[in-house]
Amino acid sequence: MCGIIGEIGKVNVMGDILEGLKKLEYRGYDSAGVAVFTDAGVRRVRAVGSIAALEEKLRNDAPAGTLAIGHSRWATNGKVTEANAHPHRAGKFTAVHNGIIENAAALKAEYFAGAAFESETDTEVVVKLLDRFYTGDVGEAIRRTEAVLTGSWALGILCDDCPGTLFAAASGSPLLVIETGNGRCIASDAGAVQDPVSVTKLENREYAALTANAVTIYNEKGEPVQKAPLTATAGALTLDKGGYEHYMMSEIMQQPEAVRRTLAAVPDEDYIRDAREIVIVACGSAYHTGLVGARLFESVRRIRAHAEIASEFRYADPLIGPGTLCIFVSQSGETADTLAALRLAKEKGARTLAIVNVPGSAIATESDEVILTRAGREIAVATTKAYSAQLAVFYCLALGKTEALGRLPEAIYTAIAENDEKCRRVAERIAGCRNIFFIGRLLDNAVSQEGSLKMKEISYLNSQAYAAGELKHGTISLVEPGAPVIATVTDETILTKTASNLHEVKARGAFTIVIAAKHLADKIEADLTLTVPDVGPLLAPSVAVVPMQLMSYYTAKALGCEIDKPRNLAKSVTVE
Repeated sequence: MCGIIGEIGKVNVMGDILEGLKKLEYRGYDSAGVAVFTDAGVRRVRAVGSIAALEEKLRNDAPAGTLAIGHSRWATNGKVTEANAHPHRAGKFTAVHNGIIENAAALKAEYFAGAAFESETDTEVVVKLLDRFYTGDVGEAIRRTEAVLTGSWALGILCDDCPGTLFAAASGSPLLVIETGNGRCIASDAGAVQDPVSVTKLENREYAALTANAVTIYNEKGEPVQKAPLTATAGALTLDKGGYEHYMMSEIMQQPEAVRRTLAAVPDEDYIRDAREIVIVACGSAYHTGLVGARLFESVRRIRAHAEIASEFRYADPLIGPGTLCIFVSQSGETADTLAALRLAKEKGARTLAIVNVPGSAIATESDEVILTRAGREIAVATTKAYSAQLAVFYCLALGKTEALGRLPEAIYTAIAENDEKCRRVAERIAGCRNIFFIGRLLDNAVSQEGSLKMKEISYLNSQAYAAGELKHGTISLVEPGAPVIATVTDETILTKTASNLHEVKARGAFTIVIAAKHLADKIEADLTLTVPDVGPLLAPSVAVVPMQLMSYYTAKALGCEIDKPRNLAKSVTVE
C-alpha cells in the first residue's frame, strides 16, 4: 500500500525524491520520510501527514546528497506516528518498505528477544535483520534476510559502508528499477520517475545494486541475471488536474476518452472460447464491474458465470479447474488478494485472463492472457475512469464491438454534461443525511453497488446498496423520514417492480431519487429524477454510474472531505 522511491545520481537528488513522493502519495498519505547520504552520513527526516508536511519540515534545513530513498506510508503495522514513519534504521542499515512481513512477531522473538525497538512496525524487524546478518557483504545480508521472511516486501536499502550504492529487494510487492538520463532509480510505480529510459521489474526474491554507472540484478542465490526491460507503460502520470479542483473530477471528465481508447485497444478475439463456466475475481470497484460482466455472460453468451470477491475466493477451495475461465480484474495489477486468487486458479488448472491497467504488473505477467485497459494514470483513490474502462472490456468480451458500443463514449460525455449541475444540487440535499440507500435490479443493482461505494468512501456517509426486491426482507426497517433512496431504472422489463419498491420507501417518508434512462423517466415517480442517455439496458451501467460519481463528489465536497485522499484508504492495495 505504501510508495517507495530511491535514486542515485551525479547531482543532488532530493528534488527528484520529493517530486516522486508526490506522485506516489496515492499509495498512502499517513506519513512520509526520506533518508539521504550526506557528507556527514545518512540523515533521516520524517513527518506525520502528507508530503506537504514533510516538505515543510525540510523547508529550512533540507539535506543534500546524490543518494536518497523516500517513502509515503499507508499504516498497516503500527499507528500513525513519526516513530512508525519510514525510513527505519538499525546499525548500518536504513530502509523503506512496502508490504507486510507476516512472521515479524516470530522473528522478533527468535532473533531479538528483549531488544529495544523504536517503532511498532514490521519494517524495523527487517532492518535489524539486515544489520544482524551483515558481515561486510550487503548482498549476503539481503539474501539471508529474505530467506527468513514470510509475506511481501519491496525494499529500498542504504548501507553506511556503501555511500555509492542503492540496494533494492522485492518479493510479492511491486518494485521497478528505472534508468533515466539523470540517474538510476527504484520506485513502486514508473510514473514516479521523470522521463524513464528503461524500466525493469524485480521478480520474487530478486535484489539489485544500483550505482551511478551501472545496475546489477541478482537472483536469490546471488547470481547476476539478465532481464529484459518493460516496453509499455500505462500512460503518463501528471500532477495536472486539468483545471479542476480535484483529480477525481478531472478523471470523471476523462471517462469518455478512457472508454474510447480501451474499446479501440481490445483485440478482436473470443477470449471466452471453450469456457464451460466463467468466474470473475476482483476487489472493490473492480468486483462491481465483475457483477456486470457475469450478468452479461449469462444473458448474452449463455455461459454460467459469477463474480467472486478475491479475499473470499482465495480461501474458499473453489470448485474450478479445466473448462473454467477465471477473469481477474485489477486497476494496478498488484492487488494482493486478487494475485493470490490468480495463483490458486492456476494451481487448479483453470484458464486465466487478466484485465488490468498496468502492463508488466504481477497479475498481467502471471495470467495466461491479458487485456489492458487504457484509462491512463488514475490518481484519485476513488476510481472512476478505470472502472469505466473495465466495463468497456466486459462489453467487448460479451457483446463484441457493436455499433452501439462505439457510441458509448459520446453517451458518457452526455451523461456528464447533463447531470453535473443537477448532481451538485442533489448533493446539497443529501449531505446532511445519516443514511443513504441505493437500489436497483439486475444490472441496475450491479451499478448501484458501485454508486454506494463511491458515496461512502469519499463522503464517509453510511451508504448501502441493495437489490430492490430485498428491501422488504429487512432493510426497509432502516428507512427513516427524509432518508435518500436512490433507485436506478434503465431496464423497462423490470420497471414496474422497482417502481413498487420506491412506493414502499416513499410511504415510510424516504426522499426518492431516480436515475433513469431517458425514455423511462416519465414512467416512474420520484421526488427527483436524473436522466441518462438511452444506450440499452446492457450498456446502461456505463452511463448510470456517472450521476452516482458526481453526487458522491459533490456530497463529499459539501462536507469538506479530502476527496482525492479519503481517510484510511490507499489506491493500490498490495497487502491483505
